[in-house]
Amino acid sequence: MTGKNVYLDSSAILKRYISEKDSEVVRDLFRDAYRGEIKLAFSFWNIGEVLEVFDKKLRRGELSKKNFNFLKKGFLAEIKRFTRLGVLEVVPVHSLILADTWKLIEKYHLYQADALQIASAKYAGAERFYTADKRLYNASIDEGLSAVLLGGD
Repeated sequence: MTGKNVYLDSSAILKRYISEKDSEVVRDLFRDAYRGEIKLAFSFWNIGEVLEVFDKKLRRGELSKKNFNFLKKGFLAEIKRFTRLGVLEVVPVHSLILADTWKLIEKYHLYQADALQIASAKYAGAERFYTADKRLYNASIDEGLSAVLLGGD
């Protein structure tokens, strides 16, 4: 493995499972991780956020129950598989990382969940930070992360 750490926020992870603009970029990152060329990272918090989006799409009728279950099972299975392969770090949500978010909240006026993305990426030693959130992208750049802004729909 090259040792390159790539951090994905929830908006980036979702592009793996729901076709949107720049989904192919995220699919390529997962492929590269599977090959051992990079290591992915995201916060334990992101798992719930991704499941929340799946659930919201189900409730809105944008996903059938069958597709919801397929996406949910695939996402959770992929987390387990990639973690076992050592190509995914799921960053824990603990008090020291949360404390690091407080200054980011004040400095950039972010939600704690967004500030947690920057703090978690730093904790994981991410060399690149992927997001589709422009405000989070700008804050991450200002915090010294090498960020990539993915397009929306």
